[in-house]
Amino acid sequence: MTSPAPARAVDLPGPLDELVDAAAVRLQTADPVAAVKWQTKGDIEDPARVNQVLAAVSAAAGARGIDSRYVNQIFKDQISATEAVEYSRFAEWKLDPASAPTDTTDLSASRRAIDALNQQMVDQIAAQWEVLQSPQCPVALGDALHNVIAARRLDGLYQQALEFATHSYCS
Repeated sequence: MTSPAPARAVDLPGPLDELVDAAAVRLQTADPVAAVKWQTKGDIEDPARVNQVLAAVSAAAGARGIDSRYVNQIFKDQISATEAVEYSRFAEWKLDPASAPTDTTDLSASRRAIDALNQQMVDQIAAQWEVLQSPQCPVALGDALHNVIAARRLDGLYQQALEFATHSYCS
């Protein structure tokens, strides 16, 4: 498992680096969230929570004057990638019960961190709106992915999840 590190713990130079870094840190919340769900035998997918997140980021996007449909798609991808990591953890623990977590953190603490990261991501989307809508976006996104994956030392699962979570940024 990859432990989440605080957002902005690394110096990243590109225009989309802070956004992609926040997305990576948000993805890393999948491990503690999956641990709680494993312990409580909870469902990985939580439609009520997804709706709550999407409503909040839509409102934040509107307040920042950016397209809420675009922001919703970004967060749908982010949530799907996070769920994929959680499913992967469940599979690991099912195949090797001894590796399953025995102590967990409070789910509300993870959700508070996720909510803060969501706001940080919306702020970065607004700040980098011109780059995200420009022909230079794919290059900037590729550079950001490379920088964040290296700086965070993401494993293969997290690299794949981050690439999926960000695949709509330039559309």
